[in-house]
Amino acid sequence: MIHIAICDDEIRIGSEIERVLAELLDRLNIQHQINVYHSGSELCKSMEEGAYSDLIFLDIEFAQHEINGVEVGRWIREVWHNHMVSIVYISWERKYALKLFEIQPLNFLIKPVKQEKVEEVVKKYLKTAKFWTEIFAYKIGHDTFKAQIKDIIYLESYDRKLILHLADGRKEEFYGSIKEAYEKQLKKYDFLFIHNAYAVNFDYIAALKFNQAVLVDSVTPLPISKHRRNEVKEAYYAIIDRRGV
Repeated sequence: MIHIAICDDEIRIGSEIERVLAELLDRLNIQHQINVYHSGSELCKSMEEGAYSDLIFLDIEFAQHEINGVEVGRWIREVWHNHMVSIVYISWERKYALKLFEIQPLNFLIKPVKQEKVEEVVKKYLKTAKFWTEIFAYKIGHDTFKAQIKDIIYLESYDRKLILHLADGRKEEFYGSIKEAYEKQLKKYDFLFIHNAYAVNFDYIAALKFNQAVLVDSVTPLPISKHRRNEVKEAYYAIIDRRGV
């Protein structure tokens, strides 16, 4: 279970961040509790009363009579002596960046906050805090095995079996549905379902052609199904845009 607090006096922004977080954590199958606050004093009071957070999205600018986000961060670190919670600051202004150094925030996001930026920050936190690891799990008989996502080139479906092609040259065979494996485990890690028989890791695609995916360090391209060409092309370029490649 991950506990997240969002503190922003702009209700619309707070609600949007809450939506993005809930959808992301649901996709990653991570149990979560998200609390939304609309002032720094409300957040501080809640923490004094025992509320716990692993990660806080904290606005900097509140109404004039309110303590600002920098002061809240200092209170969390220096008065409450909490150096474990990760803080992500959000603001319309970049000018605060240097003032935040002593608070050691996880990140600093500029409003309007983009969904992909929120997701990047959360995934970074989840990996660091070991809430989420990029693992593909599969069964051979009654035994469960795991492979690092970064080591998977592609998953192949052949003769009622699935074949996991790994970067070190190994192949693991097991029974299963490629569609189910893609939807439940691989899609969220930027795999492309290019064919009923192939789900390919974006990181190992050297070039995407009209009807083929050319793989890194491979002379044999994989076919792209005719009915999947447009879908694969759109997904491929969406990943490029999101990653800023």
